[in-house]
Amino acid sequence: MLAHKDAMATIAVKDLGVAKKFYQDILGFSSAGAEGVGVVTLRSGKSTIVIYETEFAGTNKATSATWGVGDDIDSIVQTLRLAGVPFEHYDIPGLQCEGDVHVAGEFRAAWFRDPDGNILHLNNQ
Repeated sequence: MLAHKDAMATIAVKDLGVAKKFYQDILGFSSAGAEGVGVVTLRSGKSTIVIYETEFAGTNKATSATWGVGDDIDSIVQTLRLAGVPFEHYDIPGLQCEGDVHVAGEFRAAWFRDPDGNILHLNNQ
């Protein structure tokens, strides 16, 4: 039923203006055209991200969205770091940190947070 339908990430934020600045100016997403009171839809490749205002923003303690960025992971991490984005460092069995990137064999991953504390994930898959 849903297997052939596109999915979208839906991310809760406290201040839509602050979130738009982060997601558009820092992460580079463009508007997908759908904007309403307290909600903005952004383009991410062939998919969309919905950011919306709610009092429950930042309460998720797990990853909110993941991007498979392939071999660009190191350059993206460096670009984000230069833009002032701090990265998370987790103690995950089997993963070693190389700077801000967690590594296990060929797998490379990095996590960072948006201004509301939502965890965002990059990997080379």
